[in-house]
Amino acid sequence: MANQLLAITRHPKERLTSVLLAPAPRVVDDKWRQWSRDWRVRELAPAPAGSGLRAVLGDAGLPLLGHTVDYIRFGSEFSRERYERLGSVSWMGAFGTKMVVIAGPDATREAFTSEAKAFSQDGWSFLIDAFFHRGLMLMSFDEHLMHRRIMQEAFTRPRLTGYVGQVAPCVRAAVPAWPTGPSVRIYPLLKNLTLDIATDVFMGGRGKDESAAVNEAFVSTVRAASSFVRVPLPGTRFRAGVHGRRVLEDYFSRHLPAARAGETDDLFAALCQATTEDGERFSDEDVINHMIFLMMAAHDTSTITTTAVTYFLAKHPEWQEKAAAEARSFGHDSPDIDELERMTVLDLILKEALRLLAPVPRVMRKTVRDVAIDGYHTPVKPCAQSHPP
Repeated sequence: MANQLLAITRHPKERLTSVLLAPAPRVVDDKWRQWSRDWRVRELAPAPAGSGLRAVLGDAGLPLLGHTVDYIRFGSEFSRERYERLGSVSWMGAFGTKMVVIAGPDATREAFTSEAKAFSQDGWSFLIDAFFHRGLMLMSFDEHLMHRRIMQEAFTRPRLTGYVGQVAPCVRAAVPAWPTGPSVRIYPLLKNLTLDIATDVFMGGRGKDESAAVNEAFVSTVRAASSFVRVPLPGTRFRAGVHGRRVLEDYFSRHLPAARAGETDDLFAALCQATTEDGERFSDEDVINHMIFLMMAAHDTSTITTTAVTYFLAKHPEWQEKAAAEARSFGHDSPDIDELERMTVLDLILKEALRLLAPVPRVMRKTVRDVAIDGYHTPVKPCAQSHPP
């Protein structure tokens, strides 16, 4: 087991998620960033006469690529520089399209509250629909509400209590087998653990012998979202993502009949049987789409979050001791849902880790009508992404 886990840490996809993140001399990065700032700034669209609104400023960047390289390589540092230079609402070329970037507390609040109905979830569809088609996050307005109502039937208090009861045995079985030492990387270990948990809690242990292929398929679909090439050409991330989607569809399709017929307490069966008071239910296709998205969210974002928590606990041992003391206060190693809710120290640590290193630092939307955000005229159709500065 230890040798297998160490082999996982050496996988190139785990060492470096993109060649664009490869180390480079500081002077190279500085020159690239200066070049990125030198593109001619222009208006996305003129503001309506007499409206008192400002036009959204920005630039297209490189042909086709736009600022994709800057976005991937420099992340929040790149976004913060544009926020300070161009304002709370700006635009840029990226991933072969124009994107409006909404940043800062005031603009973000408007986009998510008073002007929320001016934005659909289709911004996500542009990036990930080929891999996570009709996942809940990709649905908008009334359809989103209907699917969320049905899905809530799989997350009632009794259901959650059952899910929690299945997590502790999986953790206790895996963690003692982990290797130790300075060369061990925690992210791959946590990724395999969260996938094992998702397989048990979501799938009821079905298809556990396929976990390696399923994990590879999920890795491919997640990586494909940031592919430069947006068509499935041979050798591209996009093609690997499309193949990964087919693997996942086949996996869930084969196990669907058993989940429909069974009365187990796993999420797959719960989604199959979920029915609202109005008699609304998921079709087989709906269940497969939601399971693919939920499994990705369960083990990908959870892995990023728990890795961040582990990093900050190692960096701040005093908080590590506080969290350990809180856990020991229960007198056993299998807390139930009520005890988990009383772990306030761990809750604070988790929330602070999410604030500092959010697993999804940007929210994608698409404008469905012209809208004013923080005094800027934002036209219909461009993709919009919102993030803190």
